[in-house]
Amino acid sequence: MGADVTVRAAGVDDVAAVLVFWKGAAEGTSISDDPAGVTRLVERDAGALLLAERDGELVGTVIAGFDGWRCHLYRLAVAPGARRQGIGRALLAAAEERFVALGGRRADAMVLRRNETAHRAWGAGGYGPQEQWVRWVKPLG
Repeated sequence: MGADVTVRAAGVDDVAAVLVFWKGAAEGTSISDDPAGVTRLVERDAGALLLAERDGELVGTVIAGFDGWRCHLYRLAVAPGARRQGIGRALLAAAEERFVALGGRRADAMVLRRNETAHRAWGAGGYGPQEQWVRWVKPLG
């Protein structure tokens, strides 16, 4: 990754730009992809949403959530025109540094089965599927 890319924690002022970015760069949507959901994340855990920027432009994101027990990664997204330039790797490195500083021991990631591009990116970052687990969900509202 070039020196012209920086990674920083998002603030409330970044929420609108992040939501627009995800529409073009992220695969799929989340139930929390709205101003209230992302604002709640940033206000609750100021370091969880990490942004990669180049020349003041948002080129990547990752959510690095730590609940005191597990380290969870969500919404790793890189702008289509900026992929394969080390931005995802830089975001994962920043997330992993955050986890280690908080006492985390293992990180897991939510990755869509159908997103082959993401599978390659996560694999390059040292992550792999853990086939013995299945995610169970229940909408709360």
